[in-house]
Amino acid sequence: MIFSLLQLLPEALDSSFKLVPALISIAMLVLFLVIGYLYRIADTDNLWVAGRSIGIVENGMAIGANWMSAASYLGMAALIALSGFYGLAFVIGWSTGYFILLIFLSSQMRRFGKYTAPDFVGDRFNSDTARAIAALTTMLIGFVYAVGQARGMGLVGMYIFGGDYTVMVLLLMGITVGYVALSGMLGATKNMAVQYIILIVAFLAGLYAVGYTQGYSVFLPQIEYGALFSKLGSEFSEPFVNGSYYLWIATAFSLIIGTCGLPHVLVRFYTVENERIARWSTVWGLFFICLLYLSAPAFAAFGTDLYNETVGNVYGANGMSGAEGDVIVVLAAQLANLPSWFVGFVAAGGIAAAIATTAGLFIASSSAAAHDIYTNIINPEASQRQQVFVGRAVIVILGAFVTVTALNPPALVGELVAYAFSLAGLVLFPMFFLGMWWERTNRQGALAGMITGLVIWFSAIFNEVMPSYISFLEDLTGEGGVILPVFGDIFPAIGAALAGVVIVFLVTIIVSLLTEEPSDRIKQIVRQCHSPEPMGQQQTAEDVVDAKRNQT
Repeated sequence: MIFSLLQLLPEALDSSFKLVPALISIAMLVLFLVIGYLYRIADTDNLWVAGRSIGIVENGMAIGANWMSAASYLGMAALIALSGFYGLAFVIGWSTGYFILLIFLSSQMRRFGKYTAPDFVGDRFNSDTARAIAALTTMLIGFVYAVGQARGMGLVGMYIFGGDYTVMVLLLMGITVGYVALSGMLGATKNMAVQYIILIVAFLAGLYAVGYTQGYSVFLPQIEYGALFSKLGSEFSEPFVNGSYYLWIATAFSLIIGTCGLPHVLVRFYTVENERIARWSTVWGLFFICLLYLSAPAFAAFGTDLYNETVGNVYGANGMSGAEGDVIVVLAAQLANLPSWFVGFVAAGGIAAAIATTAGLFIASSSAAAHDIYTNIINPEASQRQQVFVGRAVIVILGAFVTVTALNPPALVGELVAYAFSLAGLVLFPMFFLGMWWERTNRQGALAGMITGLVIWFSAIFNEVMPSYISFLEDLTGEGGVILPVFGDIFPAIGAALAGVVIVFLVTIIVSLLTEEPSDRIKQIVRQCHSPEPMGQQQTAEDVVDAKRNQT
């Protein structure tokens, strides 16, 4: 009874087959496959880093599409609609993280110049064990994150095609896996640029149409929705009655540093020629992201008000369900009585967003498995053909696991994604930050810190999330549905990084100070990453340091 626990589309949402939206969606999916075929790859450079050939604006659009998943397109407005001001923690967290990336990591990571995030960890700390932990964490992040995208695809697919949830998930995930396995990072990046245009046009067109036709706004709904504050203010404050400010801060903090630790985000800096393009493409990416993020609260406010007027109470025992909240963007357009083809176009943008992010996650996961584990640890003599084969196989296997899990997802789209952020913030971000900014960080410190982060994350998930799915654990829970309430208060699953990352930093620093320093060569490479001295295109800090050492 896989679906007994899953709330699918709400009755208020018309989930019958819609001809024009279906044709739009089919054309969009065919376009993705064609682009994937045209940019099909046969070597590892194009598979992992698109041959380092992506330009500033194109990479900025890819950053935007890669980042704005179903969690952003659908889930962010849903979280604000269902959680009130608590949901704004997601807007702040997911936006602020890119400023940290821009200032502290984007150009520096490009200067270090590797293929993957685990590649940086393995080479910076000279440890295959650290590389393996980072690679496995990357795959785990990809899995958790992608489940939320698959759920979003299934829900939107049901609305457009009127089909069964299972069929929609299988169909859309099959198309995604197909073109990603065929085209790798090169084709995925070309597709992301197209997907960004589709999703941002669909989202903004929907917001402006709802705002204008319902009298909420005329020119800038992102600002004008403030007129609803007095009407919705008390309802949006409701979550704080039973929630805590600590949870809000913990969530926002985890999302900020989680952004800086996500492998599929960091790998975008490796797809460009040099650190200048990496930095400026981040600026463009942040601009493209803010176009949607500044609009999501308005969509949530409009959708909530329309729901209250036409369906019923938003909050309370008979209030808006999780399924209704997850599609509030589409639901708002329908409740505004916009033409069905237009509502379908808004929904199609959600599919584009989910597919773009899933593609980035699958590429990051497959490169971690094929490049970091298979090639660097298991078979250093692997040919390009073998590496490409393993990378494609991982994409297919991961796609299968994600698809099966998405048939009964454990949480809302946005919450699922937040668990992945918490994991990235606890395990990978401290290694990226300390590895790049404190040359004294060594192998022993990194291993101790990463293991500590994993233990904290798994403990938080075990304490709060797993009891909902394992009956004997549910018997151990008390008030609030957690096994250890005190632990859950300090390390909430969605915001475990707030307290946890402090512990990880301390463990990493203390162990590094108590053990042998890294080699002089590693220290010089770290310094070169911060040097004002220009570096040649395709050149890395390692190349510069090794050339200087050979001269002396």
